[in-house]
Amino acid sequence: MTFPELSEAFRIGRLAPPSRRVRMVLDTDTYNEIDDQFALTYALLSPEEMSVEAVYAAPFHNSRSTGPADGMEKSYEEILRLLDFLGRPADGFAFRGSTAYLGEKRQAQDNAAVRDLIDKALASPADDPLYVVAIGAITNVASALLLEPEIIRNIVVVWLGGHNLNWPHSREFNLAQDVPAAQVALDSGVPFVIVPCYGVTSHLLTTLPELQTFIGGTSGVGDYLCQIFAEYRPDAFGVSSVIWDISTIAWLINGDWVPSDLVHSPLLTDQVTWSFDRSRHLLRVANFVHRDPIFRDLFGKIRALSN
Repeated sequence: MTFPELSEAFRIGRLAPPSRRVRMVLDTDTYNEIDDQFALTYALLSPEEMSVEAVYAAPFHNSRSTGPADGMEKSYEEILRLLDFLGRPADGFAFRGSTAYLGEKRQAQDNAAVRDLIDKALASPADDPLYVVAIGAITNVASALLLEPEIIRNIVVVWLGGHNLNWPHSREFNLAQDVPAAQVALDSGVPFVIVPCYGVTSHLLTTLPELQTFIGGTSGVGDYLCQIFAEYRPDAFGVSSVIWDISTIAWLINGDWVPSDLVHSPLLTDQVTWSFDRSRHLLRVANFVHRDPIFRDLFGKIRALSN
């Protein structure tokens, strides 16, 4: 597959943290854990900073699904639940995604989510890129890149995936689910922002008592987020959980909350480790998250639903 050549100046311009309201789509394995639900809620409750144009269900396979197709379907159903809580119609907005990974053959998946992403990307004005926020396996996004390489001119991909670049390995759930898809995205030259897990977003810890104090009783979605947290972490005494995925939304809202650097795109090896070649194109990598302003903003927007 041959991708268009982008100038480094063009790519660097696209990789600057947003300074205005952006258009975005969210690609999410919503039922995989509990953090995607927070991220989707955060995005939809931030209309001053972003216009969410679509939500795509991504595949996943763990103890909460029987395989990637089942994981995608359960994620789609979870998206519908959250949209119902937030009074957002699903028709023409929520789309089913891939039922299988790219895998070693790098076989693009063709489905409603991928086609909608391609259509929205191609329709994007030259001066108003579509931000593609991916918080699961990057299968849908990589499939769109393979089916229509020209979209790299019109999008910026923001992905929660892998671990910090100095971590001994990158066998993180989102990345490890579909390593070939991650390799396609990294090698495509698309303007790309990586928000790593361990060493960066692992700071985004919260607890059930904190959630119950600040968003419990505020709204249906506030109570639901408390409920799924309690079910996921039933032993609440001295226990916290990382809400990783809100970091991507936070970067769109305020780049100072998620400091980042321009670096040469790492090479993702088949052994799921990072390797480095300074002749490669640049991308942006988050190096830290400021936990308190992010949760304060999220909690405040959920609490505002009770007004």
